[in-house]
Amino acid sequence: MPKSYKQQAIELLKSIETGDRKSAAYINPNSYTQHNLAIADGVAGLAAVFQALPKNSARVNTVRAFQDGDYVFLHTEYNFFGPKIGFDIFRFEDGKAVEHWDNLQQTPSAPSPGGHTMTDGHTVAIDLDKTESNKALMQTYMDDLLAGRRDKFPDYFDGINYIQHNPCIADNLTGLINGLQDLAKRGKAVRYERVHKILGEGNFVLVVSEGTYGDKLTAYYDLYRIHNGKIAEHWDTLETIPPSSEWKNPNGKF
Repeated sequence: MPKSYKQQAIELLKSIETGDRKSAAYINPNSYTQHNLAIADGVAGLAAVFQALPKNSARVNTVRAFQDGDYVFLHTEYNFFGPKIGFDIFRFEDGKAVEHWDNLQQTPSAPSPGGHTMTDGHTVAIDLDKTESNKALMQTYMDDLLAGRRDKFPDYFDGINYIQHNPCIADNLTGLINGLQDLAKRGKAVRYERVHKILGEGNFVLVVSEGTYGDKLTAYYDLYRIHNGKIAEHWDTLETIPPSSEWKNPNGKF
């Protein structure tokens, strides 16, 4: 029986650690579009990364994996060229992976103000019949956020209850508001300018956006857990988008 796209994606990432080349069969060798701007396009680009890694140096622990149609999105703890937290997205076509996006952030040395790591918390999708309504909720949330409709903001939360895994921001809605204000005062204002993807499975929704973090062009990957139609929990990674002169492929971050 063929492995699910989700299982194939998990094994592809694990092969970074194990060096197992059998998982390369999950990739379309003739068409593989790479959006990690530090990696050259196609299978050859991946091979170069494997060759550059010191033997037995990499560690990969995928904490969450979800599927939305032909897309699989994963939340993973990495250690290659240093410890990182990453979101990866694979798009499959005719049984093979044909496209990949990711967003990586250095693993912080301390937990969040609420005592959370960037990856702990709920891992299993439920409410599978609510996938589309939860995605629509996050689309409306982002529409209001981009339009600056701040009066709508509290409607998306259950009172002040909110679990936050961003290492700089405390729990609860008050922690979110105060944390964002504090970042802005320190010249690290968080601004969203465009949404590129909204993917979901059940009560988990991943929003892929671009904007700025302070003065740096930034890719935002935000994972939300929805409970009873309200945002209950949040994980994210932020990655600075380099100038195009430094890209190793022409495909863009998104």
